[in-house]
Amino acid sequence: MTSLPRPPATNLLRLLFLGLSTLASPSRAQLELHVPASLARLQAVEGAEAVLPVWYTLQGEVSSVQGLKVFLIWLFKQEGKEQVQLLSRFNGNTTSKNPRASLVYSKPSWNVSLHLRVLQETDTGSYSCSVNLLDSQNRDRGSSIKTLELNVLVPPAPPSCHLLGVPRVGANVTLSCQSPRSKPAAQYQWERPPPSAQVFFAPVSDATRGSLRLTNLSTSMSGVYICKAHNMVGSARCNVTLEVSTGPRAAVVAGAVVGILIGLGLLAGLVLLYQRWGKSLEEPANDIKEDAIAPRTLPWPKGSDTISKNGTLSSVTSARALRHPPSRPGALTPTPSISSQAPPSLKLPRTDGAHPKPTSPSPGGVSSSALSRMGAVPVMVPAQSQAGSLV
Repeated sequence: MTSLPRPPATNLLRLLFLGLSTLASPSRAQLELHVPASLARLQAVEGAEAVLPVWYTLQGEVSSVQGLKVFLIWLFKQEGKEQVQLLSRFNGNTTSKNPRASLVYSKPSWNVSLHLRVLQETDTGSYSCSVNLLDSQNRDRGSSIKTLELNVLVPPAPPSCHLLGVPRVGANVTLSCQSPRSKPAAQYQWERPPPSAQVFFAPVSDATRGSLRLTNLSTSMSGVYICKAHNMVGSARCNVTLEVSTGPRAAVVAGAVVGILIGLGLLAGLVLLYQRWGKSLEEPANDIKEDAIAPRTLPWPKGSDTISKNGTLSSVTSARALRHPPSRPGALTPTPSISSQAPPSLKLPRTDGAHPKPTSPSPGGVSSSALSRMGAVPVMVPAQSQAGSLV
């Protein structure tokens, strides 16, 4: 009699594990979010709209999926700032903190794509979609998260064109063109329209700075110049009119006129200064001091009306003698007065026809009658002050 071989222990353990796994139900579903690889980085134009595509799938038996609730959150993070909640949905209720943000499908769906309207440059950043599965007791049964990048581009704003320099024959000028807003930075192109169609390139034209340098101007270069600012999402343009003049520059003429006026003003100032300097030299010589005491003089008697050639000289000599009379006995000496009035006159003796009385001698040894017979005329000699001026 032969006996059957007994199964090995490993076979028994394998059969036991398969039986238990069949009876047990999985407690965690397999959740996965999907984003097309080509749409993970999006670019859109300011003012337009964009859709960030995301959907999810669940893997597992139907019994493990039924009764689970989906909790959806869209988060936004701008560069250099903290992450904020943009939109959420739970049990079919959607809450949006941005009026321009919404879900593509308002009702619960596998598609949880985000729709953004009227885009702004500040909408550039990272958008994260998070989906969580919760059971009836709000316990996590599965989760997944995906991140997308959005870059909002801005077309160039209308640029402004300017002319730098004076457009005259033989001179150099620069045309400038700048757009105040553009993302990415605008590139610039200068050109002339027909009938003198022309396109400018480096080195005369700077595509980054938007400048065009024109040298050795001529009258044929007059006309309209157009600047076009452009980037990958749009363009704008402006123009400037160049009129080359053959006459002298207005700035040179104005500078010459101003220089002449300044020169005339300086010349007039020097003349006035010279006149005042001359007057300042004359004033000390003509200065009359009121507090100076005039020298004492003696008046001459009114006698003769005859003027001889030597009379003036004699009278001057006599006046000098009267200023310093000799100290002789019997000589008349005028008494000085305290006030500023002139000294009293000397009374000369009068003579009658029969017996003339002797008169006192005049200063200097000559009597007044003798001087009258000689033809002398009394003269007032101007006095000198201490400063040397006449009084």
